[in-house]
Amino acid sequence: MDSLGLFILLMLLCFQWTTAPAAEEVTWTYTGLVGQSEWSDYFPECGGTSQSPVDVVTTQTKYDPSLMPLTPLGYSQHGNQPFTLYNNGHTVVIELPDWMGLGGLPWLFTAVQMHLHWGSGGPSYGGSEHTINGMSADAELHVVHYNSELYPNVSTAMTQSEGLAVLGILIVTGEETNLAFNNILNYLSRVRHANQKVSIPAFDIKSLLPKDLGRYYRYNGSLTTPPCYQSVIWSLFNERVQISKAQLLKMETILYSSKAEDPDRMLLQDNYRATQPLNHRVAFASFSAESGKELTPGEVTAIVIGVMCGCVGLAVIVRFIVKTIRMKEPENTKEKKQDMALNSTSGAEKKEEPTPSPQTEP
Repeated sequence: MDSLGLFILLMLLCFQWTTAPAAEEVTWTYTGLVGQSEWSDYFPECGGTSQSPVDVVTTQTKYDPSLMPLTPLGYSQHGNQPFTLYNNGHTVVIELPDWMGLGGLPWLFTAVQMHLHWGSGGPSYGGSEHTINGMSADAELHVVHYNSELYPNVSTAMTQSEGLAVLGILIVTGEETNLAFNNILNYLSRVRHANQKVSIPAFDIKSLLPKDLGRYYRYNGSLTTPPCYQSVIWSLFNERVQISKAQLLKMETILYSSKAEDPDRMLLQDNYRATQPLNHRVAFASFSAESGKELTPGEVTAIVIGVMCGCVGLAVIVRFIVKTIRMKEPENTKEKKQDMALNSTSGAEKKEEPTPSPQTEP
């Protein structure tokens, strides 16, 4: 290559380096200049065909009897070492010790961290990333693990097939306070701004999970934030976890995505990605449709009212039958008395008839 060609090549490379920043240097957001619709421009895998989250359509899932109940390992053995809670500008993260893990998968997975996603409109306005039959929850908790049997660390595992396993827990609101979630929410005020960290008392991570760990949906997907590596084995629990409306309000209004020194404060809200096409993938269910059917409050109410109406109707019918029988009893008794009277009269008449006297022959 001559000197002119080499010079042109160096100029092109220099132009590329100065005009195309590395993906790691791009500050992505959920909306704005580098919002969700632009992620794939800077992070190519965000435009892949196996992205997360997804909408799980229960009628299109496939029952897989080989999916065993998931087994949290060491979740309750938090010890005396505090956890680290920090605001990374996109969510609030709790780092987990490496003695915690997850069983029930083909490999052993070691815990890394957990984080939350939420909305901005309060109850029934959405905030979860995954949806079931098109219905979103108010928030969602993710517990992240890496494949420690195949890969040396999470940085390597997250770029490899089946390198990560993430638990998805849908969160809804009710009247009762969830004391387990207060282990996180009570300390959010200490990490209000991006890049702030604080140590919090360790607690039982299992207390954040649904009680039924045997019913879940399984599919292969991706990280739900850039760089969107398609390396995640997702397990989305069918059972929802409930927190109070006040707890949800605290989650939605107390944190900022901006730094403490930034002149303009920006609330950290609506930090959930829109559902992605399932494409060629199949979502599997660990339970059959019969055993896994979950009744809605409306269905439960309808069943209760139906049973009550049925019982009332049955009682009315029984009462009508009993009343009818009682009404017929006097008539039957009267007829029997008349028969007895007739029999008695006939008997008396027979007794009064004269008997012929015997005749003598001459």
